Amino acid sequence: MSDAPTNPEVYEDPLTDHEYDGIREFDNPTPGWWNWLFIGSIIFSIFYFVAYQVGTAGTSVEQAYENQKSEVSKRMLALLGDLPVNEETIIANQKNQDLLAVGAGIFQTNCVSCHGKEAQGLVGPNLTDDKYKNVKTIGDIGEVLVNGANNGAMPAWGNRLPSTEIVAVSVYVASLRGQNLTGVTLDGEVQIAPWPAPPAQPVENAE
Repeated sequence: MSDAPTNPEVYEDPLTDHEYDGIREFDNPTPGWWNWLFIGSIIFSIFYFVAYQVGTAGTSVEQAYENQKSEVSKRMLALLGDLPVNEETIIANQKNQDLLAVGAGIFQTNCVSCHGKEAQGLVGPNLTDDKYKNVKTIGDIGEVLVNGANNGAMPAWGNRLPSTEIVAVSVYVASLRGQNLTGVTLDGEVQIAPWPAPPAQPVENAE
């Protein structure tokens, strides 16, 4: 046992009422700098949560992952060279996962302000249903992306994106059809025929 006196008045700092096996502890307050650090971390966590979990398109952790995946796919697509922007190319690549990943990333970066994060439509048309305004065939998607539409309301991307990336966005937009998300309906939209099915993939190692 310690020879220290047990009278709390002997100590400069008061003792708590807690006692464990004859041992008592000082009632020392937490340092002020620690309190402010703790409060600051709580305030920071609020802004961090808002910015990276429920922030605008392109700032969330999930979107950062999708953007990185898109960049990897872009490097892989560089090996394909320049794909022509036409109906045959878009139809043939409807299930090309690399193109779909790139197209999704480009769409989230450049198109959500008009078409919505889920492509449900805002000032631009809903891309998830069967009604279209400037598209009659699947090939028209690429044509609209290259040249724009509605007197510039839909900007032309032919001089901003490589042809392979335009094909990628076209393939991605075509893949959105059929989700039928609740969104806007614009004047002049009409229902069109389903997309043509992609060609059957050749069977490898067939005997």
